[in-house]
Amino acid sequence: MSNEFFVNNLLVNEKLKCYNSFKSLKIEVRGMKDLNKKLKVMYKEEELQEKIKEIAEKIDEDYKGKEVVVVSILKGAIFFTVDLVKKMNTPIVLETMQVSSYSGTESTGNITVKKDLDSSIEGKDVLIVEDIVDSGYTLKYLKDYLLSKNPRSLKIAVLMDKKERRIVDVNIDYVCFEIPNKFVVGYGFDVDEKGRNIPYVGYIE
Repeated sequence: MSNEFFVNNLLVNEKLKCYNSFKSLKIEVRGMKDLNKKLKVMYKEEELQEKIKEIAEKIDEDYKGKEVVVVSILKGAIFFTVDLVKKMNTPIVLETMQVSSYSGTESTGNITVKKDLDSSIEGKDVLIVEDIVDSGYTLKYLKDYLLSKNPRSLKIAVLMDKKERRIVDVNIDYVCFEIPNKFVVGYGFDVDEKGRNIPYVGYIE
């Protein structure tokens, strides 16, 4: 059994654990009103923007005099990416990727790149922008996948870090918030595709 197959299956099992844990919450959401009633505020919109500005300034300092390819990971990181790059002075090229280990509702047992880069990153400075990291499996896969494309440098920025759930070590260069193991919704995070456009980050007990 290859290491890649082993890691991919661990990823699937981890996601299934998360899914089963989420189902046990017995959350029923019919619309945005129901969802808003169930949410408790974790970070207000103003807090998000203040922290993102701090991260943008650090990125500008590290990439001074350079251009960076920003790779936003769909769908969750869209909101974070947009606000981050608007606060950056560094010239950017914006790319998007989407990764999944599922086909429909069934697990395939393998990580699939559903949407790849549109252009080469060989010899370029690259910044992965992700909404959240918990076990680390997906981010580790993304990092290794993009490193195989021979960028000059590769760094990672995440909005939320569930450090207590980490299983695979992956170096993260820029972290906005370290959060407890709670199910978060809003500002890109969703419940069955609902709630992404809530301007703050909330959590469900």
